[in-house]
Amino acid sequence: MISNSVEKSSGIVQTVLGPVQVQELGVVLIREAILSVVPGAELAPEINIDENIIFEKLRCILNEYRQLGGRSIVDCGGMYQGRNLPLYRLLSKETGVHIVASTGLGAEPTVGAYFTTPPTMMLNPPRPLPVAYLADLFAKEVTEGIAVPRRERSGPAGIISIGASREGVTLFERQVYLAAARAALQTGASVSIQVGADVFNELDILESEGLPPSRVIVGGLDRINNDSKNKIVSVARRGAMITLDHSGWSQKEGYMSDLKRAELVLELCEKGLGEHVLVSSNSVGCAFGHEVPLVGFGHVLSTFIPILRQAGGTEDHVHILLEDNPQRLLAFDQVNVVETKS
Repeated sequence: MISNSVEKSSGIVQTVLGPVQVQELGVVLIREAILSVVPGAELAPEINIDENIIFEKLRCILNEYRQLGGRSIVDCGGMYQGRNLPLYRLLSKETGVHIVASTGLGAEPTVGAYFTTPPTMMLNPPRPLPVAYLADLFAKEVTEGIAVPRRERSGPAGIISIGASREGVTLFERQVYLAAARAALQTGASVSIQVGADVFNELDILESEGLPPSRVIVGGLDRINNDSKNKIVSVARRGAMITLDHSGWSQKEGYMSDLKRAELVLELCEKGLGEHVLVSSNSVGCAFGHEVPLVGFGHVLSTFIPILRQAGGTEDHVHILLEDNPQRLLAFDQVNVVETKS
């Protein structure tokens, strides 16, 4: 069964074009990446990052997603991994797809040295930026707008996206998790994490700052391992939001099949945990400096949802996975929203 204990979403959502009513979001993919650029890839002579080519490719991809019934996408790349607010704003205007941008920082190997050992702050010995500094950085991108380097602030972040290393949480990542929790409490934003080695430890860090687990979106738990199902159930029962966010990725890449994912969704709903489940694909629109699976933003709607229906899923299941749950997590009170410059 599907629990009815959670009320319908209300409030507004912070998109790159400014605030919209939460009901306008429609179908939402909660964890995707419009752009993904390995730091420094833009300097490689063999890589051509031409914004005109990128725009046309992304415009086609987003239009295809819209034609399938998709209405909104959350870009979880965070800061300085290819995030391009002027491009995102133009794409949203052109395609009619709501884009929710994110602030935050990923696992340490994906982040530049400015954050991990900042030379500008003269920390001795060199160490990550302080928690208070990072929390203020994240919070301002939600309340004042995302920083466009050397230009302005343009469009608020609508979510805080962070991640941990597969080997375990590093000192830097712990700082980021604490900062994300503080910024979330200050602004009302939700925190989306891509788990590393120990999801329970990562939730402990966030909760140590007072952030309730219901405001935490946990991705990366649909990896294949002997205890994945029990872990997912335990995290959902703790109150966190489970995102089965690698729909379309192959078992060779270490993730469960879409059929297993669909069966798990239905099992969680039968256990009364349907209000804690979301589905996404971690697809990347354009990637530079690394290879990504060719899944596409349309995969969830074109392939996974039919598999879910064949496994016994209903329209209520689809609605709660792709509309009710993500809309609730993205909703802000009016007081937290900044207007966006046109």
